[in-house]
Amino acid sequence: MRSFSYQLSVWTILLGAALAPGFLCANAPGVARAVCGGNEIRLDCAAGTVEVVRNGLTVIVASSVDLVVDGKPLSESRQPVRISTRGITGTVPAPVYKKSAVDLEAEETFADFGDWGIRLIARSDGAAYRFETRRQGEITVDGECADIQIPGADAVCWYAATPEFGCEETVPRRAEAAHLALATNEVAYLPFVYSTTGTTVAVMDADVRDYPFLYLAANGAGRLAARFECAPLKTKYAISPWVDQRPFARGQFVRIAEYAPYLTRTKGARTFPWRVFALADTPAQLCEADIVWALAAPADPAVDFSWVKPGKAAWEWWNDWDNRGKAAGCNTATYRRFIDFAATNAIEYVILDGGWSDGLDIFDWNDVRRPWKFNPKVDVPHLVAYATERNVGLVLWLSWAQACGDEAMVARRFAQLGVKGLKVDFIDRGDAESARFMERFAAACAAERLVVDFHGACRPTGLSRAYPNVLNYEAIHGLEQMKWYKGGYDMMTADVRAFYLRLTAGPMDYTPGAMLNHPVDSPYRGEKAGNRPGAFGTRSRQMAMLALFEAPLQMLCDSPTNYERNGECFRFMSRIPVVWSNTVALAGSPDTVAACARQSKDGSWYAAGIGTSRPQPYRLRVPFLGEGAWEAEIFRDAADSDREPTHYVHERRMVSRGDELMLHLAPGGGFVIQFKAKEHRMER
Repeated sequence: MRSFSYQLSVWTILLGAALAPGFLCANAPGVARAVCGGNEIRLDCAAGTVEVVRNGLTVIVASSVDLVVDGKPLSESRQPVRISTRGITGTVPAPVYKKSAVDLEAEETFADFGDWGIRLIARSDGAAYRFETRRQGEITVDGECADIQIPGADAVCWYAATPEFGCEETVPRRAEAAHLALATNEVAYLPFVYSTTGTTVAVMDADVRDYPFLYLAANGAGRLAARFECAPLKTKYAISPWVDQRPFARGQFVRIAEYAPYLTRTKGARTFPWRVFALADTPAQLCEADIVWALAAPADPAVDFSWVKPGKAAWEWWNDWDNRGKAAGCNTATYRRFIDFAATNAIEYVILDGGWSDGLDIFDWNDVRRPWKFNPKVDVPHLVAYATERNVGLVLWLSWAQACGDEAMVARRFAQLGVKGLKVDFIDRGDAESARFMERFAAACAAERLVVDFHGACRPTGLSRAYPNVLNYEAIHGLEQMKWYKGGYDMMTADVRAFYLRLTAGPMDYTPGAMLNHPVDSPYRGEKAGNRPGAFGTRSRQMAMLALFEAPLQMLCDSPTNYERNGECFRFMSRIPVVWSNTVALAGSPDTVAACARQSKDGSWYAAGIGTSRPQPYRLRVPFLGEGAWEAEIFRDAADSDREPTHYVHERRMVSRGDELMLHLAPGGGFVIQFKAKEHRMER
């Protein structure tokens, strides 16, 4: 983490004086504030700090903020020119989201310091601030101070850490604020969640554009400090992090060979990313928060996104090409099999992962008539035509190194081929260049009517609002880990915590749906599973994840063969929506159960939940249902699911709004239920 050590030296040189009390607005006492729904964010001009309060209780103690531009802290401008406040009202449609519309009601305050300012915003689901500058030409951002002071040594924190910026696929942890510590080579990535004084806080960033993503360093006693990956001066292409290819070749990775002494060079007149604090009375209610989406830049109204088609995808990589292995299964016949399976089951897409191309270097830069190389065993043009005839869209995988800097050309050529989307992988960086690439690539694909799935990328920060064709992001310790799982950690608890952490930021490509289910205490090891990978926990858990884990492009990880062998489960899974009209929290916590209810576009509801490795009872209340009787179709753990996790109970019953359903979660268990109003005919 070469940029990490450099970042420390930046603050030593540039911000030594700035971090002392009284650095911001020292000669202008007073406080700028924004208040909404019991949430308040305050900028203390005398102290140069931001504080967040919920229902009269402090949830973020006054914490230092500043931005270093062209070698000088913005705080050198000590006197605000004006402080103005306005109310925001209205709702906006969100056609590719966990809700059909988002309420924009908020109070916004701007502290104007002349050629820069700080904007505060308070909403019923949280608060946020960001810097803005109004300078001519280009500026260099040398560093940013974005401290967070957690009140109370006993505040419980849930977080995940990484030894490398951009690698956001590790197992979440739990610690009290007083004992919050990271290894010297680690930073925590967002969302970072903690509970204190009766409030749960999720620290996030939103609207990250032409700027590095925010990470946090633990500074002891509940203090967190911002860390960023500096801009690259030199990069190198490599087939692995350690082995270079020939000069300028487009390999699988783009690695930073030398860092610049700054975060980014950017426009002098711009807004910077929001520093976001989602606020809720319980951890469970975080799933209802819209603050990241609401604060992100909206889509250009002149651009038509009505063509964007969310959906599920049959996917070959995880199940090793229909359990045949790549050598035997990566061919045109197998992909036709996947397309037929998708068409038969109304699955919108088929993913062609790394096997469709001839090696890693798929682009032939010396022949403009042949912009990619196909695997001789995979007839991609034929498969495109075959899928199109059957109303199935193909999504092709590629490495970002094969598109970075040539986004428009790559999108255009793939669109001409007839594919419907691109899954771009191995970004694996958190600097401003990676953020620029993601926006350029989203725009280029939007122009060609291609959907996008970002893999090996940082967590979402709202880009999908501006570009609804960006259907999903990875940034999760997902089910792919079962391909090489060696033991040593609790995947069941990691899944539960992911719902409260990662999913609060936006949709995640966890890739659920495994049909080969193993007891949580089994000796299963992914590296020994060969072409039959499986998952810990019960069948009902895997089914539940399709409704629980928001994903407008939801990959079905298992093989057509395994789904056909388990038709009763798959028929239910295949009709679970991928976008929703509403999302409602259900009881749970990051250490016990993840659960929520989601309303589909047709008015029915789905309730889904998963538990940790311990068995536990779960009381499901259904206040989200409307009046009258509802027919519930239930998949839940069987009495012996702890020993035989493929076993489940499938039942139907009538329920009403005031009812409670007592469920038993096996170790690694789960449940999923569809509720239909009585007048609707039950599907059988």
